[in-house]
Amino acid sequence: MPIQKQLRWWSIAAIVLFVTMWLLGPAILPFILGAGVAYLLDPVADRLERAGLSRLMSVVVISLLAILLLVAVVLVVVPILVRQATALFDAAPEMFRQAQVFITTRFPQLLPKDGTLGTALNDLGAAMKEQWGNVAQTVMTSLGGVISTIALLVIVPVVAFYLLLDWDRMVAQIDRLLPREHADTIRRLGREVDQALSGFVRGQGTVILILGTWYSIMLMVIGLPFGFFIGIMAAVLSFIPYVGALLGGVTAIGVALFSFWDEPIWIAAVIAVFVIGQVVEGNYLQPKIVGGHVGLHPVWLLLALSVFGSLFGFVGMVMAVPLAAAMGVLARFAIERYRESALYTGEVLPPDPGQPVLVELLPRGTVEEQIRAAREQAERQRAEVLRDARAMGQDHGSQG
Repeated sequence: MPIQKQLRWWSIAAIVLFVTMWLLGPAILPFILGAGVAYLLDPVADRLERAGLSRLMSVVVISLLAILLLVAVVLVVVPILVRQATALFDAAPEMFRQAQVFITTRFPQLLPKDGTLGTALNDLGAAMKEQWGNVAQTVMTSLGGVISTIALLVIVPVVAFYLLLDWDRMVAQIDRLLPREHADTIRRLGREVDQALSGFVRGQGTVILILGTWYSIMLMVIGLPFGFFIGIMAAVLSFIPYVGALLGGVTAIGVALFSFWDEPIWIAAVIAVFVIGQVVEGNYLQPKIVGGHVGLHPVWLLLALSVFGSLFGFVGMVMAVPLAAAMGVLARFAIERYRESALYTGEVLPPDPGQPVLVELLPRGTVEEQIRAAREQAERQRAEVLRDARAMGQDHGSQG
């Protein structure tokens, strides 16, 4: 098939995908989430199968454990996060006010009485206090419109269960449907996308879980107000290098200064928690768990989240990570092909040789021998015909 026609068909497939996300986003979101859950849990099911369980029993065991974990998170973790987040945003204006009083008292030249910075801090504190309720209500309403309770509690688990049960068969069926001309290339690109996506999601998820446990537990042991929420927030944002630790550390230190002003040892303890977390993450967690082969740069991921979220809403944000991984692999493949092309090397490609001509090679003299044998056979047949004609003529003469 000509290259132009292939590009046309692949472009049509990409357009159909984006139009489907645009038009059917909220309707297909539970199925996308279910497919994502099945993709993440498929290696666990494969390990249970290798341990001796059937595929059905492996999926049942995974589903039961996942349901128990989800119930525990909803009943224990989520209420604490919501309560501490609400309390932190309610206390933020007072923290800003006390910080302004402290700076005005100790460093009056930094904050003039009617200065721009002081006015900005006052306005920020008032706006946060007044708008927090509206923001929280808007967020909950938006999420409620996108993901209904029925979809979360019924459709997503059911879709994940059935997809996980038939995952290997679906992959084999898709492999049989690949165009034969490009099957090897598509398999290679699929493996690279899987490595990038699984390496990032599973690896970064493990890092977030470890850091979230460390930050939240240690800040709660120190007695820092809102420590559980700050620790989880810092861990979740840790997929962006230094941003999670910086934002979480600044927030934690600010709360510690507000709460432990007369006890500097606890302020130092909060700082030590984030320093240890950063050292362990940078020297062990990221190299050992995530590794350097992922191929998903944080800036590229943020760009994908922003673009797809802006275009397709919450569905786009859910699809941003796998699409970013796929587009990154395709971009590297295109660069590889570009470097092999005449456009990059400057070398003129040889002309198209056209259809090959099949030539059968025979030992020397074979054709001449066949021609000679055919001639001898023709001569023998001619001599036999003449001999038969003479014999018939003699017979007629004797009878006359």
